Amino acid sequence: MVKRKIIQILKDSIRKYPVVALLGARQVGKTTLAKVIVGKFKKPTIYLDLELTSDLSKLDEAQLFLSQYQDTLVIIDEIQRKPELFPLLRALVDQNRMPGRFLILGSASTDLLKQSSESLAGRIKYLELSPFHLAEIGASNFQKLWVRGGFPNSFLANNDTESNDWRESFISTYLERDIPQLGFRVPSIQLRRFWTMLAHNQGQLWNASQIANSLGVSAPTAKHYLNILGETFVIRELLPFFVNVGKRLVKSPKIYFRDTGILHRLLNINSFEDLQSNPIIGNSWEGFVIEEILKILPGNFAPYFYRTSAGAEIDMVLTKSNKAEVVIEAKYSLSPKLQKGFWHSIDDLKPKYKIVVYPGNETYPAKNGTIVMSIKDIPAWIRKKLLNKNSKNRVKPTLYI
Repeated sequence: MVKRKIIQILKDSIRKYPVVALLGARQVGKTTLAKVIVGKFKKPTIYLDLELTSDLSKLDEAQLFLSQYQDTLVIIDEIQRKPELFPLLRALVDQNRMPGRFLILGSASTDLLKQSSESLAGRIKYLELSPFHLAEIGASNFQKLWVRGGFPNSFLANNDTESNDWRESFISTYLERDIPQLGFRVPSIQLRRFWTMLAHNQGQLWNASQIANSLGVSAPTAKHYLNILGETFVIRELLPFFVNVGKRLVKSPKIYFRDTGILHRLLNINSFEDLQSNPIIGNSWEGFVIEEILKILPGNFAPYFYRTSAGAEIDMVLTKSNKAEVVIEAKYSLSPKLQKGFWHSIDDLKPKYKIVVYPGNETYPAKNGTIVMSIKDIPAWIRKKLLNKNSKNRVKPTLYI
């Protein structure tokens, strides 16, 4: 079993907050982690899986059922199946505000679970469980993580064939069961076509009218589809960074898959050899680097990209207090070359750190204070340079959705 870095933060949060929400994509390991946590506490626990009819029926009279567990950690899995519980959880917490009352697990974002943010404000701590990342599986496994993605069953599969089979099953189940269960009425074939279009446009600016025309739907419908994928943790919209430099800036977000294994499955990329011969490789690498950084980025940083109409461009800008602290460029090359647009962006942003992430083994200084950094060294560099040394946090508390 791969030890998840979030375990200690989850334990500390349960000891501090009445309600803790652990959110993340389906099959990312939330249930497994919750069951590990059960053994870490002396207080009694009860586990309810709302995908089981037997457990769901226990909450037909939810107030009566939950009121009898005042001194128990109640774990409610797949909370999005019964969002009307949130006002009741607030009432129960207000009657007894001791920490560790409820651990709720969900496969939908806080935006989708609007009831929780409205009903439990000030009473709940949100954490996100990502797929496996480099700090968990070891930097030497980065190629396998890139190709297969970080979903546990995909990464840990015995071979590429089993990994691909699992991801295909995940995609089908997500489209045919999970999305309808969240109340969205979208034909699964249509949504798969849309998802595949996004795969071909990995790392590109969002163009609603272009995607809509290709799919034969309206631009608002295309945006609705994008929101569904974003709110269920499979797609990221990376927003542009606006800085007052008197330049015309791009305003559309860039679209990335949050797991490159899913990206590769939708594009029928079945192995590292397939990936090497596919023109998507550069954009796939870019998305992989971005996600590996965001999985461990402290919550006081916010991620953006930067692009001007004149051609200045940076793959990712990490800001703190709305100031560019770190700029990151991803290059799939053993001898990365930086274009003029990178240096123009540096002049605009004046960041503290300038990082180029590449797949080689060595990290070394380059022109004008730039660091060419091996992907393997990213976790250690973030721990050393960006994490608050007085903080116990090792996983971002903010959800970058």
